[in-house]
Amino acid sequence: MIIFINEFIIKIIGHKKAQTFSTTEFDHLIDAKLDAVVSRNLVGHVMIINVLPPTIIRLFSIIKTEELPHLQSITLISNDKEFLEELIKQQYKVLKAAGGVVQNEFGQILMMYRLKKWDLPKGKLDKGESSRIAAIREVEEECGVKAKLGEKICTTFHTYTYKNEDILKQTKWYSMDLVDDSKMTPQEEEDIEKLEWMGKEKVKSALINSYSSIRYVLKKFYQQ
Repeated sequence: MIIFINEFIIKIIGHKKAQTFSTTEFDHLIDAKLDAVVSRNLVGHVMIINVLPPTIIRLFSIIKTEELPHLQSITLISNDKEFLEELIKQQYKVLKAAGGVVQNEFGQILMMYRLKKWDLPKGKLDKGESSRIAAIREVEEECGVKAKLGEKICTTFHTYTYKNEDILKQTKWYSMDLVDDSKMTPQEEEDIEKLEWMGKEKVKSALINSYSSIRYVLKKFYQQ
C-alpha cells in the first residue's frame, strides 16, 4: 500500500520484505518502541520500525496538523501489514474511485489538463457500481471517449480535505484500448480544459507538471 499525501508518500511494508532494504537508503531510522515520532525527524526519507497503533495515531496527527516541507517519504515496517493498513484507513473517510489509462492504435495515451496540471480520467463510484464499470463511465463522461476495458494496472490512495473532513480516496486504475474518439470533448463542469493524445516522450514531459500518484500509475502502466 502506498499513500500519496501532498508531495510525499507513505509506504507500508511487511517485516519479511523489509529484510531486503538497506537503512542507508533512509535519512532517519525511527524505532517506535524506543523513540516517539516527532516532526523534527520527519525530514527526507524516513523509515519507522516496530510500528504499533499509538505510532499511527501520533504520526497522522502530525501529518494533519503540521507543515512538513522537507519530508519526501515515510516507510512503515510492521509484522501485521494488513492490520496497519486498516488502522490507517480509520484515520480518514474512505471514498472509492476508478480511472483509466486509454491508449489509441498509435500507442498514444489520453491525457487531460485540469486545474493547471496534467491528469488522467477518474471519478467516484456510484452506489452499487463496480470499479470496472465506473472506470469506463468516467472516461466517457470526462472525455467523450469510448474505450474497451483491459487489465487492472494498480490501486492508488491519496488524501485531501473536503469541507473540513479528511478524505482518503482509493482509486483502482485500468488499462483501456480506444474504441471511438470522434466525440472527444473535455467535460468543462469538471474543470477539464483540454484533452490530448500523447506519445511516451511527451507523456514524460507532461508528468513534470502532474501529481505523484499519476506518475506512479503511468510508471506501472509502462512496466506492464
